[in-house]
Amino acid sequence: MDGPAKRYVDLLAAKVERKGRSREELASVVQWFLGYAPEELCDERLEAVSFADWLDNAPAYNPAAALVSGKVCGIDVAAVEDPTMHRVRVLDKLVDELAKGRPLEKILRQG
Repeated sequence: MDGPAKRYVDLLAAKVERKGRSREELASVVQWFLGYAPEELCDERLEAVSFADWLDNAPAYNPAAALVSGKVCGIDVAAVEDPTMHRVRVLDKLVDELAKGRPLEKILRQG
């Protein structure tokens, strides 16, 4: 988590694109959860900030993210106590749902 945020964002994009989803859909998920505008995911300034700082200093956390539940890599998202790691796991869970083909409306807890 101490590498540049851009590297992690690119890895997340590659994961969803391998599964037939788009970078735009990933941007929608990130915007819903963290409040970053889609164009901010392509910003070269992401090279200068760590992934942890990018998560911790997000513009607007969505309170509905508390509805995200389940397991990621065998770890229950709700059981993670460290705030940064909790954000990592929630983002992982949302990206997993996107990669598995779940409809965007369901991922964004809209229906």
